[in-house]
Amino acid sequence: MTEAVIQQHLIDPEICIRCNTCEAICPVAAITHDTRNYVVDAEKCNLCMACIAPCPTGSIDNWRTMPRATAYSVADQLGWNELPAELTADQLAAQGVAAGSTPGSASALAPADMPVAPVLPAAASGETSFQSAQYGATLPPWSAAHAYTNLYGPKAAAKNITASVAGNVRVTAVGHEYDTHHIVLDFGSMPFPVLEGQSIGIIPPGVDANGRPHHPRQYSIASPRNGERPGYNNLSLTIKRVLEDPQGQPMRGVASNYMCDLQVGDKVQVIGPFGASFLMPNHPRSHIVMICTGTGSAPMRAMTEWRRRLRQSGKFEGGKLMLFFGARTKEELPYFGPLQNLPKDFIDINFAFSRTPGQPKRYVQDLMRERAADLALLLADPNTFFYVCGLKSMEEGVVLALRDVAQQAGLAWETIGAALKAEGRLHLETY
Repeated sequence: MTEAVIQQHLIDPEICIRCNTCEAICPVAAITHDTRNYVVDAEKCNLCMACIAPCPTGSIDNWRTMPRATAYSVADQLGWNELPAELTADQLAAQGVAAGSTPGSASALAPADMPVAPVLPAAASGETSFQSAQYGATLPPWSAAHAYTNLYGPKAAAKNITASVAGNVRVTAVGHEYDTHHIVLDFGSMPFPVLEGQSIGIIPPGVDANGRPHHPRQYSIASPRNGERPGYNNLSLTIKRVLEDPQGQPMRGVASNYMCDLQVGDKVQVIGPFGASFLMPNHPRSHIVMICTGTGSAPMRAMTEWRRRLRQSGKFEGGKLMLFFGARTKEELPYFGPLQNLPKDFIDINFAFSRTPGQPKRYVQDLMRERAADLALLLADPNTFFYVCGLKSMEEGVVLALRDVAQQAGLAWETIGAALKAEGRLHLETY
């Protein structure tokens, strides 16, 4: 009897940067992870392909022809340092797979294995679940500049590039536990073109508890395309020092503490750049609405600074800039001072603080509802682009707020939500 054959979807652990995009966007919860690897559960994956385009490295676009009965388990994949080789024809035959019985033809796939197009979730009142990730665009804005990706990495011609630390400045209030740094990296004469919204991978030196080299950590770029210092081959990052795990237990983040402790002149190993969808529009009169928390402000700073430089030079007929920025307190807010100094006719800034003593908790979605009249006009304008970056816990509340604003204004959210996704106008980057 011929064994059922599948094209098993696998993630390459050598080039995955653990950004969590795939797990966040998967509509059937088929992707999971441990402290090292992201993996796909073959029993849950329906081959919808929703995760393919958003992956910044291409690590998720890997497949192996397998008998269903011997598909690699989640436990198998969590233990990998590299992908296994494709099974040979003889190996497949030994497992009961007849010659020619591959998933390349429809006859070889069971109905459950056929690709299923992802469907936007219903937005009816009283719904029990709201899959916010399904509204996130995987295409860039039509007017975005071309992004170069994966110039350096394990599968590239050059495995990494060395950058020098040109600056390291704390950008949150001194004396508070929230320690965030603005770090400038200079690439000298080596090419490293980046755009606002892209990210890079930092490779911490040394090995982990199992004696394996540390995998890269992903950080969003906080500077515009012409550098932190215009005309120089450099970029900046916004990095929070991690001193506890998600459960609040003491833990020193390997990469964050390494980066925050760097001195001017130190060398850093970098891979990337990554990302070809979370990019800003370039056409005249395009509007940008930015919603972020904490270090999720990095790409928003990059976009804002690029627009500021264009405005200063008189080369751009810009649309509206609107920022919703959340933190526990103003002392924990990166770049609080510089933001206060931006012209009010250039950017509309709204701060939300959830832990200010004596004040009620306010989150970015609360401010969005307060500004519903302005947001409704922007939602109705096809030249408006929305960017969400920060903690995963904010994502659902933000997208729900957009839905509520649309519905209260008499706009059809199902139509608008689908257009935002299809036209590359709602980008979600949460972790």
